[in-house]
Order: sequence, then C-alpha cells, then structure tokens
Amino acid sequence: MSRVLVTGANGFVGEALCRKLLRSGHTVCGLVRQTGQVEQGVNEWVETQADFAGLDANWPAALQVDSVIHLAARVHVMRDTAADPDVAFHATNVEGALRVARAAWRHGARRLVFASSVKALAEGDAGRPLREDDPPAPQDAYGRSKLAAEQALTRYGEETGLEVVIVRFPLVYGPRVRANFLRLMDAIWKGVPLPLGVIDARRSLVYVENLADALMHCATDPRAAHRTFHVADSDPLTVAELARSLGRHLHKPARLVPVPTRWLHLAGRLTGHTAQIERLVGSLRLDTARVHSVLDWQAPHSTDEGLAATARWYRSTH
Repeated sequence: MSRVLVTGANGFVGEALCRKLLRSGHTVCGLVRQTGQVEQGVNEWVETQADFAGLDANWPAALQVDSVIHLAARVHVMRDTAADPDVAFHATNVEGALRVARAAWRHGARRLVFASSVKALAEGDAGRPLREDDPPAPQDAYGRSKLAAEQALTRYGEETGLEVVIVRFPLVYGPRVRANFLRLMDAIWKGVPLPLGVIDARRSLVYVENLADALMHCATDPRAAHRTFHVADSDPLTVAELARSLGRHLHKPARLVPVPTRWLHLAGRLTGHTAQIERLVGSLRLDTARVHSVLDWQAPHSTDEGLAATARWYRSTH
C-alpha cells in the first residue's frame, strides 16, 4: 500500500479521492487551508500561505509519502474579477504547482499526479474525440494556466526523475456538485422550460467516483509514470439526454423545448453569453483509449449510476 498526499483534500474531488484511497488501504495525508476539513482517517496538514509558498520549509518532519495528487488550484469561473486573470491563474496553477512538485521531490516522493483539465487542450472536439497528443489550443486564462503547468511539471520531472502524471478530465458531477450542473438540476426540479430539445452535440462528463478511482490508479500503478491520460465516463451525452436522465432520477421530467441551435447562438451574442451557449451546443468528447490500454482502467460506475447517485443527493436536500 502507498502513502499519498492529496492537496485540496477537502474539495469536491478531494473528498471522494480521500475516501477511495482509504477504502483501498492507502495511508492518506490531506493538505488543506483550514483545520477540521478532512475525511475521518485522513491525516491533516494545514498550510495557509498563498500559492504554496513555504511548503518545502513547512513540510512536517514525520511526513513521508510515495506520491502526491495535486488537486488544489485556482478554478475556472465564468466572470473573473481579477485585474489580470492570466497572472492570477499562473501564480497558483503554475508557480504553486511547481512549489508542490519541488517540495514533494525534496522530501522523498517519487510521483506527482497533476489534476489538469480538458480546457488545457481545447473547448471543442472539431468532429472527433480529443486525444492526449492533439495540439493544445486553450481559450481562456484558466486553460492556459493548466497547459503551462503541465509543461512546467513535465520539464521538472525530466530534470529530476520525479514521475509526473498528467490527468485531463471534463466536467465533474456527483453528490455535492455545484455551478452549472447544480443549476441544471434546479431548473429541472422547478419545472423550468429548457431550450435544449434539439441540441445533438455530445459532451464528455466524469462521475466524481470514477475520477477518484482513475486518480488513485495514476498515483499507484507503475505503468502510469510520465504519461498523460484523458479520463471520462464511457458515454458522452447530449445536453438533452443529460436533462432527461436527470429528470428521470429526480422524478421530475425535464421540460425540453425544441429551440433551433442558430437561435441559441443569436441569443448568446445578443446577451453577451456566447461562451455559455457554446458550452451547451458544442461537442466536446475525450478519447480515453490510452488510460484503458496502458492501465487496464475501466470506469467502475456507468453514467446512469452516477446521475442516479447525484439525483438522490439532490432529492435528499429538497
């Protein structure tokens, strides 16, 4: 069994990952910014300095780890209030990630798993699922920072021998999900008509428990060393299929209105919500063949199982 340090251990993905690691018999330390925020059984390390400054100097003397899974990041938001979003994202997602890697290597870790994003590669799939070696073309400050971090960490691994593993994934859902996915469930629950009836573009998703399982394998499987993997559920859905499935599990049939896609594009331009509309009507699929072939990894849960679990959680809160 391995000793694993998880940064961002109290986040949406971090909590699921820590539970998965513990159930699988691994020793887990969770790096968080406030005390009392890790799963029972996880050793807590509280570090409050911004962008992981001082992490090396403050490394607990007794802490020995085999691998680090770096989840903590400045996350993507639709309306960023930073004066210069590129600078803000770079400080946390690139320089901060490098500080984590340097501290981990200096204190004996052999592997770092970096939680990246499909946004480091593209916002759409241009007609076929995106592969790991496709030319990257990030479209916003968050995506650019994730790509820069991938490149900087890969160089650091080549220079030192640290086994850097890059994991890219799409929208994550599951119990306690927030942002757009939660808003979609809110709308279905309230019976709000949704203009999604004729959208046929497919988008990859990943259930949080599937992602946690893949991250654990990437941290512990020798075959993952120095590789980049795409991780997603096996079945990309259209937005309409997603809404219908959620409605079925919420016991609140989704009210889908067949609004032509061109009208949605026009509405996006007129209201200044072009990016949000593109995320609804554009195709974004990930090719996950590499993680299947290299690690023999298969998602332990189907998309329908993940959506059912998410809906059960939602119903329990309403």
